[in-house]
Amino acid sequence: MTTQDYKFEVCANSVQSALAAQEAGADRVELCQGIPEGGTTPSFGDISTARKLLNKTKLHVIIRPRSGDFLYNDLEKKIMIEDIRLCKKVGVDGVVFGGLLSDGSIDIEFMKALKHESQGMSTTFHRAFDVCKDPILALKQITQLNFDRILTSGQEASANEGIPLLKRLESLNNGNIILLAGCGVGENNIKKIAEETGIHEFHFSARESFPSKMTYKNDRVSMGGTVRINEFANDITTSERVRKIIRALH
Repeated sequence: MTTQDYKFEVCANSVQSALAAQEAGADRVELCQGIPEGGTTPSFGDISTARKLLNKTKLHVIIRPRSGDFLYNDLEKKIMIEDIRLCKKVGVDGVVFGGLLSDGSIDIEFMKALKHESQGMSTTFHRAFDVCKDPILALKQITQLNFDRILTSGQEASANEGIPLLKRLESLNNGNIILLAGCGVGENNIKKIAEETGIHEFHFSARESFPSKMTYKNDRVSMGGTVRINEFANDITTSERVRKIIRALH
């Protein structure tokens, strides 16, 4: 198989990252914020600017109002519906969302409501799938809900570790829904994941870390309080890294 037989989605944490993905030939981006938290809905400014600048690569947007679990209250559900409406208004190509009930099953009624709001856009059920109770049943239910794809790491910390379940899901799938392998996918394992699972779509961030250009640094203060990250480094997708990962499938 050649790279033309595969599709590549870049998890873009900014418009700058999205443009790097486009330059490198990615098929689409999933635009999000809060990458360390698993991805949350980006700002309207990010979405509208990305829509204006992405003319070759499809723009998908994650709809996730907060980090943490995927059990949403009524207010959070209203916010998600409004975010989808805004995405549709500016011409986003696809939206990415998911939701669970407290017992770990798919929140089918809420998913039906979000699917209704998403008409005309592609829909991906995100990695809420990876923390659901019964992935085989969930595969069937999400397929019946007419989602276009499921983003999954095979219910493990990375897609590489999740190869056994990814392979099983792909064998049960029979082409009824696209499985998008993601989390920890890179140039060192993408070919292995493809060959061992039969999956043809991949999700990765391809980010590199760049030092802050600040000359004055007060590193005694953390913007996250007790949660400390390196606030004097910027993690950005690079076109070079995207190309490197894609070439690894040659």
